[in-house]
Amino acid sequence: MPDVMLIVVGLVALFLGGDALVRGAARLASSFGMSPTVVALTVVAFGTSVPELLVSVNAAQRGASVLALGNVIGSNIANIGLILGLAAIISPIAVEWRLIRREIPLLAFVSVVVFVLALDGQISALEGFLMVLGFVAFTLYSYGLAWRERRRIEPEIEEYNALEGITPPVAVKRPREFARLALGIVLLGFGAQWTVEGATGIARALGMSELVIGLTLVAFGTSLPELASTLMAAWRKENDIVVGSIIGSNIANLLAILGVAALVQPVPVAQGALTFQLPVMLGFTLLLAPFLLDRVIQRREGAVLLAGYVGFILISFFG
Repeated sequence: MPDVMLIVVGLVALFLGGDALVRGAARLASSFGMSPTVVALTVVAFGTSVPELLVSVNAAQRGASVLALGNVIGSNIANIGLILGLAAIISPIAVEWRLIRREIPLLAFVSVVVFVLALDGQISALEGFLMVLGFVAFTLYSYGLAWRERRRIEPEIEEYNALEGITPPVAVKRPREFARLALGIVLLGFGAQWTVEGATGIARALGMSELVIGLTLVAFGTSLPELASTLMAAWRKENDIVVGSIIGSNIANLLAILGVAALVQPVPVAQGALTFQLPVMLGFTLLLAPFLLDRVIQRREGAVLLAGYVGFILISFFG
C-alpha cells in the first residue's frame, strides 16, 4: 500500500509539475516571438519530457537503469500510440509540411540509431554523451531556423498589423512565468522520486521485471504532461502544437533523456527489449509515414494507433 500511495502522489505531482512547466515555458518562448511549431518542437517537447528525464536519472542513480530504458521506450510508444491516437480521434490532425519533410524523418533516423547502439546489450557513457550532443545540435538547428524565419517575416507582420489596426498582444509577465517554471521543476523532481520508489517496490514485491513496470506504469505516468497538453491542443485544433510536441518529445526522450541516464550509469539492454520493445517503438515511428501521405492523420488512423498501443500493453503484461 505505501508503494501504491507513492505512485499515486508521484503521478499527481508529475502531472501538475509538467503542466506548470509547459505553460510557463511556452508563454516565455512566445513572448520572445517564436513560432508555435518551434515552441512545440523544443520548449514544450523538452518541458513535457522533464518527467522522463528526472525519473530516468533517478532510476540510474539507484542502479535501476533498466527502468530508465523502459521508461523512454514506453513513453515514446505512448506518445504515438496513445496520445497521438486519441488526439486524432478527437479531431483529424493536419500536419505541417516541414514536419513531414524534416522532423519526422529525423525521429525515424534517431530511433534506428538508438536501436543499433543497443544491439551490443548496453548504452555506454560515451554513446550517451554523443546522444546528448545530438540533442543540443537539434535544438540549436531548430532555433536557428526559427530566428531566420522571424527576421524574414517580422517586418511583413508589423506592416499588416499597422494597416489593419491590430494592436499587439498583452505582454507576458515574464517574472510570473519564470516562477511558474520553477514551481513545475520542483514538483517534477519530487514526483519523479516518489514514482520511481513506488514502481520499483511494486516490481520487486510482485516479481515483475523493472523493464515491464517502466514500459507501462511509469511510462504512462511520465507521459501525462504530453497527454494533457496534446489533447487540449487537439480540442482547440492547434495542430502545430499537437504533432510538433509529440515529435520533439520523442526526439528528446531518445537523445537527451536516455543519453543523460547513460552518462549517470551505462544502461543495460535486456534481450526482450531488443526482440520486442525497441522494434515496437520503431514500428510505431515508421507507421507515421504512410499515415501522413495525405498530410492528415484521420480518425480511423488514430484508432489504429490506439488499438496498437492497447495491444502492446496487453502483451507486455500477459505475453
